[in-house]
Amino acid sequence: MLTITAVTKSYGSRVLFEDVALQVNRGDRIGLVGPNGAGKSTLFSLILREEAADDGRINLERDAKIGYLPQESAPIGDETVVEIACAVAPDFVALLRIIKAWDAAHPTAAQQPLVLHDDVHERFNELNGYYVEAKAKQILAGLGFREQDLDRPAREMSGGWVMRAHLARLLTQEPDLLMLDEPTNHLDLESLLWFQEYLQSYPGAILVISHDREFLNILVSGIVEIRQQKLVRYTGNFEQFLVLRDAADAQLLASYKTQQKEIAHLQAFADRFKAKASKASQAQSKLKQIERMDKIEAPVADDKKVGFRFPQPARSGQRVIWLENLHFAYGENVVYRGAELEVERGERIVLIGPNGAGKSTLLKLLAAKLEPQQGVRGLGHNVASGYYSQYRVEMLKPERTVLAEALDTTARVTEQFVRTLLGSFLFSGDTVFKKVEVLSGGEKSRLALVKLLLDPPNLLLMDEPTTHLDMSSIDALIEALTQFEGTLVFISHDVYFIKAMANKVIHVAGGKLTHYLGNYEFYLHKTKSTSARAALTSVSSEAQPQKAKPEPLRKPQAAARDQAKQRAHEQRQQRQFVQKLEQQIETQERRQLTIKTELEQPNVWHDKPRMSALKREVQANAEKLLVLAAQWEAEAAKLEAMSLT
Repeated sequence: MLTITAVTKSYGSRVLFEDVALQVNRGDRIGLVGPNGAGKSTLFSLILREEAADDGRINLERDAKIGYLPQESAPIGDETVVEIACAVAPDFVALLRIIKAWDAAHPTAAQQPLVLHDDVHERFNELNGYYVEAKAKQILAGLGFREQDLDRPAREMSGGWVMRAHLARLLTQEPDLLMLDEPTNHLDLESLLWFQEYLQSYPGAILVISHDREFLNILVSGIVEIRQQKLVRYTGNFEQFLVLRDAADAQLLASYKTQQKEIAHLQAFADRFKAKASKASQAQSKLKQIERMDKIEAPVADDKKVGFRFPQPARSGQRVIWLENLHFAYGENVVYRGAELEVERGERIVLIGPNGAGKSTLLKLLAAKLEPQQGVRGLGHNVASGYYSQYRVEMLKPERTVLAEALDTTARVTEQFVRTLLGSFLFSGDTVFKKVEVLSGGEKSRLALVKLLLDPPNLLLMDEPTTHLDMSSIDALIEALTQFEGTLVFISHDVYFIKAMANKVIHVAGGKLTHYLGNYEFYLHKTKSTSARAALTSVSSEAQPQKAKPEPLRKPQAAARDQAKQRAHEQRQQRQFVQKLEQQIETQERRQLTIKTELEQPNVWHDKPRMSALKREVQANAEKLLVLAAQWEAEAAKLEAMSLT
């Protein structure tokens, strides 16, 4: 459906892509990953033809439609929420307004329908209007909109809700290729769970940029990584991609070291005998052999983590904070009645539970942002608390630059370290000189997080700290909080972050706090949860295993035969997959041999463009072979394990 061929794109001397290729077919689910600045959003711009490639071609199948959701700032006018979601064609909203005006007997609102179309109803039916409106409302409900919000002007709502409305529009349109840039940023946990499930049965292809590893693990069946100006494709979800990439890197490093030893040996021979008449021709031959080699580039390590010991807060007492017999209600809505909680030094507690259960309320009560109607909030010896939601707005001075704001700290840090830390949180180059007042909401959140890490209190209370962070920034945050010697209580729907940070889980539901004295894996085990993400919103903290469908009674021999047939079928499928990989490797190796044979011809060395093209193809083939070999090793190991059972 989408074919990218030999595309090169650069900005001045900075090359983002060089001779890259990608094929996206109907039904593909592809995650696009790479470090900040690698070119993920630029690749989207090239596909959308918002920017032009320096070289190469991007072809879209005839009549195929693309739908695109940007990361932030979707357009907004005077439309209502449901009108945005229904905007499947340029004239649809105007037609919908006329139909509704007629239905409501408001002729003034529909006095000139012929300007739009000779027959409004005919055009509306042609667009399948009533079905579209019903579908849009269903999707809006799944994304968390209430019935009373659907006819509200979208401009009255926050930017995050406007983005949800535009996401609903794309899902209603159902384009052939759905391109999503960080679509989970503006979704709460229950909407995210609905969205994941909806996309799993989406009929078109999906190309998604996301920092959410769990989302990628659940949704995608392939990963495309932008690395060293190339697009490298891997089969599998994000976790499988990490395994395959590590295997490919290890093999590439081994090949690189072997080649470097060979080059050193040949060079040593040439250096030793080039001045000796009887050996000069052999020495020259060794140099030509080095020149003709397909040089393997040294593998480049991932972005380095910030190598610094973060400032540490003063040590608190063992008993950090507690709530006794706490009552809290919003009007008639009672959230807590007699709640009890005690947090000790060094605990890293994640609060989980369904939407509306009171997790954020509990965090605000701990931060003294809400006052209980009854009960006690106590602070231990030498405890200073910091509430991250508060920091996002109240910490920053709008007239300062990003760098000046980050440097305004009592911590003894150098400007170089502060700039490095800012870079880890997506403030690089000249962006550190932007004024705080012009930053987006996400940028302000990241800057507040940097300030918090540079001078942390000894009790951190954090509400969704990973929102608006990419993967490398989340890793930087995890590294900083791993070093943190204080106490942490947080809310998050990022399973990766929770697994890395939490050493205790508190389930919040129905005003009840249920404690699990272990990490998130311990909680999943104790509750027999089948989904790490769905478990975050479970209504009950008790085990809720999925009910199995009753099966008809069968004789033991029949059941054993069925199981044997199933194992044989799975093993046959796996063997076919391994054989397919072997055929692909064989094809690549034959092509590699053909190219190398051509490169050895004397006439090619006088044709510089042809020689350069052949060398690029050799390098590209070598990279493909490394990936295929790593994938074959992993799949062959699976086949061997299946044959042993």
